Amino acid sequence: MDYQLLIGGTLVPGASTLEVVNPATGRVFAQAPRADEAQAEQAIAAARRAFPVWAALGYAERGAFLERLAAAIEVRAEDFARILTLEQGKPLDQARGEVAASVSAFAYYAQQQLEPRVLRETAQERIVEQRYPLGVVAAITPWNYPLLLLAVKMAPALVTGNVLIAKPAPSTPLATLLLGEVAASVLPAGVFQTLTDANDLGALLSRHPGVAHVSFTGSTPTGRKVLASAADTLKRFTLELGGNDAALVLDDADIATIAPHIYSGATTNSGQVCLAIKRVYVPRGKVDALCDALAELARAAVIGDGMVQGTTIGPIQNRTQFEKVQAYIAEAREQGTIVAGGAPVPGEGFFIAPTIVRDLPDDARLVREEQFGPVLPVQAYDDLDAAVAQVNASEYGLAASIWTGDAERGLAVASRVECGTVWVNRHLDLPWDVPFGGAKQSGIGRQQGVEGMEDFTQPRIVNMALV
Repeated sequence: MDYQLLIGGTLVPGASTLEVVNPATGRVFAQAPRADEAQAEQAIAAARRAFPVWAALGYAERGAFLERLAAAIEVRAEDFARILTLEQGKPLDQARGEVAASVSAFAYYAQQQLEPRVLRETAQERIVEQRYPLGVVAAITPWNYPLLLLAVKMAPALVTGNVLIAKPAPSTPLATLLLGEVAASVLPAGVFQTLTDANDLGALLSRHPGVAHVSFTGSTPTGRKVLASAADTLKRFTLELGGNDAALVLDDADIATIAPHIYSGATTNSGQVCLAIKRVYVPRGKVDALCDALAELARAAVIGDGMVQGTTIGPIQNRTQFEKVQAYIAEAREQGTIVAGGAPVPGEGFFIAPTIVRDLPDDARLVREEQFGPVLPVQAYDDLDAAVAQVNASEYGLAASIWTGDAERGLAVASRVECGTVWVNRHLDLPWDVPFGGAKQSGIGRQQGVEGMEDFTQPRIVNMALV
């Protein structure tokens, strides 16, 4: 397939090319166009020309375009799914789920709008809050969910009247480029554009005075760089960053019931989810039972190429992350007890077996840091207050979950956890109408819900005297 950039409504080749590696084989399987700074400037200029016309359409017309885009993506759903599996590695069924969720995002936001809000109204005065679009949005997306994490930025940004330039991760550019191809026949020129790079255009987009908003999903260190780049222009930004998301099991939880949910929450997409469970705290008397249950699930995993029917665990997406996860495992083997997994899978590709570790010290890197792989530490506790303190003793604050036989007790404990989202007896539940985002160093701003739409707009207060 011949992949091209979408700039100014036209599909064009890049200034050069990028090699795209299939993580299931470790070999190059495609060439992607690589944009240069001149093409980035062209895209920004085209976006600025398109913005006033697009913003003037109103919600109903913009929503109609999003509905047509959702339908066009659905027509190419299998193409998108296969590309996602080849470039990202996730099993094909999970890739199909990502495509379906992306279609759902566009369809949902097509029906939404931000209404003016009356703050005060008397016979003498009326004060109204209006929302207007910011302009050109740069969406910088990661490699774990290349299509979905673009859709959750693109759909609310476009429906609120902004235009958007997408810059995907260099290792997973193809789904974004295919979206550009589909969008070229649906959206007006300049409303959506694609720029693929070798991680060398992000700073230009972040600091450029023609870009009004940067929406970034990725690691906390990179997020700090985005924030610094945007400082000179004081542009708006949304940062959805890393997490060290804890699962806290209470003493009344039924281990047989919760173990599959904790396992799934930790290993979906091979653990490469910012909101995945990355550490578990469990009463000491229940540690053995939970570790046994998790180990059984880990040993039952079908590890392999995501294109093969029945695969449940695909590869780590890239060699750098593969080596990082192996380093965590090596350190954990010295500090704790590995009860399942603990080694890369022999052969081609970047495969690591689901790994369960117990008895680590609280300051172990696997407990303190974001591993972003299918490796889960299980930590015993004797005192609930101390366990809550351990959950909160992190620079991150993205998400957590409480597991209990008493939902009201779960709510009480959840109210003590310092993070953006706390689930009770569930994990990774993200309805479109519910906002999410991080606390502490897990991010700034919100995605999804009304709050996610508002992040792409500027409030304007209209204060009127009526007499």
